[in-house]
Amino acid sequence: MKKESVGCANDGGLSGLGEMEVARMARPTEDAASESWLAAARRMGLEPERLAHVRRVLDREVERGLIPGASLLIGRRGERIHYATGCSVATEREKLPATRETLYDCASLTKVVVTLPLILMLVDCGELSLQDPAARYIPELGDRDAITIKHLLTHTAGFPPFVDLHTPGFSREEIIAHIGRLPLEYEPGTAYVYSDLGYILLGEVIARLYGCPLDEAARRHLFAPLGMKDSGFCPDPALRPRIAATEYIPAEGAHRWGRVHDDNALALGGVSGHAGLFATADDLGRYAEMWLNEGWANGLSVLSPAVLRLATVSHTAHLRPANRGLCWVLKGDRWDASGDLMSANAYGHTGFTGTSLWIDPATGVYVVLLTNRVHFGRDRSVAGLRAAVHNIVAASVSKA
Repeated sequence: MKKESVGCANDGGLSGLGEMEVARMARPTEDAASESWLAAARRMGLEPERLAHVRRVLDREVERGLIPGASLLIGRRGERIHYATGCSVATEREKLPATRETLYDCASLTKVVVTLPLILMLVDCGELSLQDPAARYIPELGDRDAITIKHLLTHTAGFPPFVDLHTPGFSREEIIAHIGRLPLEYEPGTAYVYSDLGYILLGEVIARLYGCPLDEAARRHLFAPLGMKDSGFCPDPALRPRIAATEYIPAEGAHRWGRVHDDNALALGGVSGHAGLFATADDLGRYAEMWLNEGWANGLSVLSPAVLRLATVSHTAHLRPANRGLCWVLKGDRWDASGDLMSANAYGHTGFTGTSLWIDPATGVYVVLLTNRVHFGRDRSVAGLRAAVHNIVAASVSKA
């Protein structure tokens, strides 16, 4: 699919110029965007000639029809470079460009951007321990005291990889009760099986300990302190023109657009610990910067350095080849999308819809890559694209 055929343009806006300057550059010319890109890259200690390859790679995949569009954010030294290309919506009826302001369905990035930090905050303030039995907070688990909070965070609790929770028409309470009754596939802590079910339960733990729904806890304790003004669950229908549409759903006769793509999250009202977050690349960049800044953001200590260190070391070394921190994917794990050149300390996560966030503390670089790859069908893989983007960014680091 040619970009020209769908009427979607590139947006070369760069936050490295400063927020006010970017706001005045409503739609920079290609020359101005290129110059801005070069200047910002140099300030960030990145080789601009190498870094420019990332735009070519993204444009190429849009041209090929792998993805309708993308929103990329690269951050280092407190500065950011943004690049958007292609479409956020590319249907026969509507064609909308991907821009810096586009909201993406983050899918499983919800686990690492919402559920993980809210659980870690509870650890920091002594409200729970990773070794606590999950049944202490989720009585629906019955006498399964062997399942700990840590098991839920590391996908080692014994749950199957997937269970259809939406077809039966369960209520939220019935979904939690149903998960609590599921037979375990292995003894907790003896295997690693990626499963959304543990994060659905963690979302419930958060709601019960914070005394409010998960989305409200995220807004109060995470999004507001970090300045993530565009992040949230169940976006207002008025925001639809800014939202990247996901997959065409035959039963609905349309693409999912402004409603969560994940069916189990949809059954939970769009608010769940495993999926449901909508966010811009800029907001995810603010979150990544908090991790690189030892938990500090906007003059506030959001998370302690101690709990951040705990989250980014391997907790599955005895279950190789799995290599997981607390939620984070580490180097060498099956789902590692960091590419070849990021350091051994890099960590990140992906989302089924085509999203990813990767952080390399060794170089101080983070990369947010948001695509709606399922827009053209869920058979499109962006694994190669993610690796290529991360390799280009890592290769461009020229100064410590």
